[in-house]
Amino acid sequence: MTDIPIIPVARLDLRFEPAHWAFASERRAEIDAHFARLRVEKPEMFNGRVLLLRRGEIADGVLSGAYLETDFASFISWRDWDFPDKTIRNCFPMAALRSSDGAFLLGVMGAHTATAGQIYFAAGTPDPNDIVGETVDLEGGVMRELTEETGLGLADAMPETGWTATPLGQRIALMKIVQARETAVALHERIRAFLAGQRRPELSGIHIVRGLADLRPAMPPYVTRFLRSRLR
Repeated sequence: MTDIPIIPVARLDLRFEPAHWAFASERRAEIDAHFARLRVEKPEMFNGRVLLLRRGEIADGVLSGAYLETDFASFISWRDWDFPDKTIRNCFPMAALRSSDGAFLLGVMGAHTATAGQIYFAAGTPDPNDIVGETVDLEGGVMRELTEETGLGLADAMPETGWTATPLGQRIALMKIVQARETAVALHERIRAFLAGQRRPELSGIHIVRGLADLRPAMPPYVTRFLRSRLR
């Protein structure tokens, strides 16, 4: 786990450049069959549109690159089949929510989601809503995810400048610390009340991390790596 890099990123320069994804077309029948099987177990799973990084690099503190657009079924098949196309990466933002008393708050993913039971920060694969002109705006996207999952917005928490990249295989998680104005306990109660008012909340609960003893196996390794770097 300690071999996952922790890379400071000062700025993003990410573009949307439409391109054909051969994997999605060449394996269409297999993808559709796989997604149909997934929907039998989780019928609320929706085949929307997502953005995946088709080229990118980090140099001099800048992550630059370009995204293509594809359907969720192709993305989830690519993920489930251990990323057969190594030219593509899932580069996504995560809102590392930090309370006024220094704890981090993570969500427990609901049973109906594609990552059921996992514990991580508010996050989501970029989608067409993140396209602004020719730019993929992850700064706005990370706060949108935080609001959708927890009900918290800019009136409650302020994103810090810069990012922390934690690349792992075909995933690049971009951590953005979002500093809240309330304590962990107060935030926990607010988010629980928000979730209780949702018909089908994305999260089933909130997990507070104050120290290394609060880390859990259900956290993806890149999340654990980031937390260890901040809590040591």
